[in-house]
Amino acid sequence: MADVIEVGAARGDAPPPAGRFRRRGVTERGHRATPYLFLAPYLVLFGVFGLAPILFGVWISLHQWDLQLPNRPFIGLDNYQDLFSSDSAIYGDWWSSVRATAIFTLLSVPLLVVVPLGLALLLNRSFPGRTFFRAAFFAPYVLGVAVIGLLWRFLLDANLGLVNRLLGAVGLPSDTPWVTDVPWAWVSLVGVTVWWTCGFNAVIYLAGLQDIPAELYEAARVDGANGWDRFRYVTLPGLRPVLLFVLTTTILASANVFGQSFLITQGAPGEQTRTVVWRIVDEGLRDYDAGRAAAMSVLFALMLAVVSIVNFRLFRYRED
Repeated sequence: MADVIEVGAARGDAPPPAGRFRRRGVTERGHRATPYLFLAPYLVLFGVFGLAPILFGVWISLHQWDLQLPNRPFIGLDNYQDLFSSDSAIYGDWWSSVRATAIFTLLSVPLLVVVPLGLALLLNRSFPGRTFFRAAFFAPYVLGVAVIGLLWRFLLDANLGLVNRLLGAVGLPSDTPWVTDVPWAWVSLVGVTVWWTCGFNAVIYLAGLQDIPAELYEAARVDGANGWDRFRYVTLPGLRPVLLFVLTTTILASANVFGQSFLITQGAPGEQTRTVVWRIVDEGLRDYDAGRAAAMSVLFALMLAVVSIVNFRLFRYRED
């Protein structure tokens, strides 16, 4: 500042006021703090409703947290050991629910990635009624899981359901146990889920398709590329970020399935369609063992985190 004053004095200018530099420093600090001020509401909400419950859940998992008892002693990792010990009372039920969740996820995710992509490719073309069909395919997604579950529970009933009646009317078996026996129970759960949620993924794909420049398709046609080549070398690379988003969110949503199995199959046959989230709910709210339920939740969250990390790394490797 002294140099500035000396140069100004040599030119005959009046020296700048000292307060000007102080105000400039305050303004610069204010600019640096502006992003954090905008982030503050989200960070507060995330801390209160996101981070704090996670940390509290981890804390509960380290205790024998019976909701009916006042004393909740610290037991360390015993709840986690019970999930891996074959001598534990919950070992079989826990891994049975993990198996059911894995089956549903492996069956539903490929369909929920591929079928909406096909719908989006069709709905991205220009044809009469395109807006109507876009709305029609998305419409089921706005319904709640309770509505979907009860609706299809009655439609798929082996004795009174409309599905078996229609099958019988065309000469097909009319006594299929859609909700009481495997593999039909899995067919029902996966089919209903695909019908219910594929419209959402199709809309995401549509947004991605409209971001791909039309010039790339024109250049591919000029080079003699056919429809498959354009899809392979233009559409798929352009949709890679969208595919990553759809695949990751679909895996997480399918792994957290609860309402469909609870309302449609009710866990039948036996408990073969009882999923992890259902097991956690039963352990915490029916058996009042919040400690074990929290341990199940933490372990399940870690499993999904590993799957998501692997998914991101695979897509990054392909992109590189």
